[in-house]
Formats: sequence, C-alpha cells, structure tokens
Amino acid sequence: MNILDKIIAQKQIEVAERSSMVPVKLLEKSVFFEGKVVSMKKYVTDPEKSGIISEFKRKSPSKGMINSSASVEAVSVGYMQAGTSALSILTDTDFFGGSNADLKEARKFNFCPILRKDFVVDEYQLLEAKSIGADCVLLIAAALAPARLKELAAFAKNLGLEVLMEVHDGEELERSLCVDLDLVGVNNRDLKTFDVSLQTSLDLVGKIPADFVKISESGISDPATLITLKKVGFDGFLIGENFMKSSRPEQAAYNFIKEYKKLLTKETEVNA
Repeated sequence: MNILDKIIAQKQIEVAERSSMVPVKLLEKSVFFEGKVVSMKKYVTDPEKSGIISEFKRKSPSKGMINSSASVEAVSVGYMQAGTSALSILTDTDFFGGSNADLKEARKFNFCPILRKDFVVDEYQLLEAKSIGADCVLLIAAALAPARLKELAAFAKNLGLEVLMEVHDGEELERSLCVDLDLVGVNNRDLKTFDVSLQTSLDLVGKIPADFVKISESGISDPATLITLKKVGFDGFLIGENFMKSSRPEQAAYNFIKEYKKLLTKETEVNA
C-alpha cells in the first residue's frame, strides 16, 4: 500500500465511526450550516490580493512533525494580515495532526474563504465541512473514481460549497473534469510517493480549461517561482510547509508575500 491508499483506508473507518456518533441531523443544526459561503474563486482571482492560499499544517506523512506549537488563531489571522487571499486548514488527524476544531477556530477569527483540506470519500464529510464553517472542499482525483468524484462535486455544490479538484497528471485531469468544479489544483507532490516536482504544474496548466480557476500546490518555496507560474496561467498558489516550518509561519508568509509583490511590480514595469 502506498501512503495515499493507507490514508484512504483509514478515512473510510474514520467516517463510519464519526457518522455513527454525530448524525447528519446534528450537523445540520450547526450555526454555520445555513451560512453563505465566501467565494474562494473570487478571492483568489482578485487582482488586489496575492492569490496565495496559506495552509495551516502541523505535520505530514513525508516530513513528520513540521510545527507542533503553532496557534491556529495567531497563524490564520497573521496569514490574512500578511496579504494571503484564502486559508487552507488541514482537518485530518492521523496523518496531518489537524482537526475540525482547527477549522472552526480559524473561522471564528477570519472572514475569508477557508478550504477544508482533507481526504473526502463520502458525502458525510461534505455535510461536516459545511457544519464547521468551510467555504470550499478538496476532492482528490487520485483517490476517487471519476463517477464518484462527480457525485461528490455535485453534492458539494448543492450545499453551496465551492470545489477544488486536485490532480497529479494529465490522465487524472482528463477523466475527472466535470461541471461542478470551481478550481483545479495541480499538486506538485505525488501523493503516492510524496516526491515533488514543479514541472508537474508547468506540464498541466495548458490542459486545464479556462472555465476553472487554476491553482499550483506544494513545493513552492521561492517568490520568483510564483512569477513563473503566473506567466504560464496559474491564478493561485497553495503554500503550507514553506511557511509552517518557520517558528512564526505568519511572519514567513509576510516576508514571502512582500518579496513576491516586489518582483511582480518589477515584472509589470519591464513589460510596460
């Protein structure tokens, strides 16, 4: 079994346990359930913003513990003050050290789009995402059969949630595209081996239809890389580990975004 298979197998068990303990009727009573979502699409493509989705992630299967002491409140608020467009909050516990409580905490302090970053295998998780205050959910093409992904995307849209589909290669992209997606993310990290290559984004950007907001995810550590990715057609960038490995992730994000904006201004002047 590769890492992704292990995560998905664990997720099936977890969802069965959670849904038996917290019924759907209870999720629907959450204060967030009837709330209007904040559009990830709009915030990421807003020219006044950076296009960066900053991620709160304590650990990962490939790196182990990244930052065990970070506070969701301090980091998420700091990310937004630094000029981030949106937040991504890991809610997987076993492999990433996150929780639903982390997302609720981020929601309490921020009015911005929040992506629930998890491994969705069941409609229950989409209802759960709505009940904890998420605006957008992740569907991973490598983890779902195309027909299943389409069902889950339609279910999410019906709840008013936006959908970010993540792909790793052209085959996944081709077989999984559907009308109910809002954003398509290219993950530069192969979830089966956890190897990272930015070439994945460069190879796939031209194959993503213009109807979708295009996001490059993972392995981004240099502000200059964002200029390259923007030139080839990406609208947004998901960055987590590069910020979280710092003792003050929000400061790392501030420095990164400041440098990126400087490079962007320079680029605009050269092309003027």
